[in-house]
Amino acid sequence: MSVKIRLARGGAKKRPFYRIVVADTRMPRDGRFIERVGSYNPMLPKEHPDRVVLKEERIKHWLSEGARPSDRVARFLGDAGLAEKRTYNEQTKQHLPRAKTQERMREAEEKAKAAAEAAESAEAEAAEAPAEVTAEEAPAEEAAAEEAAAEEAPAEAAAAEEAPAEEAPAEEAAAEEAPAADDKADDDKKEA
Repeated sequence: MSVKIRLARGGAKKRPFYRIVVADTRMPRDGRFIERVGSYNPMLPKEHPDRVVLKEERIKHWLSEGARPSDRVARFLGDAGLAEKRTYNEQTKQHLPRAKTQERMREAEEKAKAAAEAAESAEAEAAEAPAEVTAEEAPAEEAAAEEAAAEEAPAEAAAAEEAPAEEAPAEEAAAEEAPAADDKADDDKKEA
């Protein structure tokens, strides 16, 4: 007679409760069993101590007699340290993201790494520059910086007024070049 340690379902509809039983393999799932050796209540949170209750001495006895646990019960026994945890095969490739998704994920990781490296280098440069200034030189440098800023302010205002006038011809030149490029593309299409 082959014996299994398995779950027998009880409880109401949509409110399962399982008994962990030792039963003959030929008996139905919820049918006759030899001995009840624990319980499993999936409705309780995972941290709750009454979620899985095991009678360790009786389980050890039945394992020594040759009873084989079902997959779920073997997982419970492995977590309790009564038996070795079974190794399960890895999932197939169907659970992995598709090729384009993996490529996008790699690109996003590379961009994140590049941004992190740029930030680290900027922080390193910023940390090196202020280290040279001493406490005595700081007030003198601040006064000199304020005077220089006062002198540069009128020059910057004048440059700001001249800049829009200088940008307009550049924009017109770019606009004139764009149609020429489109004409070349059209000519290429006609030849093909």
